[in-house]
Amino acid sequence: MKITKIYYYLTKNGDNPFSKFLDSLEHKQQTKILRLILQIEEYGLISILPHTKKLSGTPLWEIRILGKDNLRVIYITPFEDEVLILHGFNKKTQKTPIAEIQIAIKRLQDWKINH
Repeated sequence: MKITKIYYYLTKNGDNPFSKFLDSLEHKQQTKILRLILQIEEYGLISILPHTKKLSGTPLWEIRILGKDNLRVIYITPFEDEVLILHGFNKKTQKTPIAEIQIAIKRLQDWKINH
């Protein structure tokens, strides 16, 4: 069994915006997200299939944490068995807000330039 490597987008200063997002959540919400990330690492993206969705018209995917929390984690798979987490947010509307997608795309472009 292959391990899926999880990476987090870092700013030029080395800041991890996703970590800041996690820190802003309640413990129960953090646990839900981290459990899914660990599951991906151990068993691959296929293991969380009901929780993933392609964001149409973009190279992005999102992990959906449903229920009263409605949290989203936007990521890409730059290489086989690798996941790059770009952005996390609390979804309050039916559709994924354009502003949240734009943040993830900007981070993806920045990552591509610096890697």
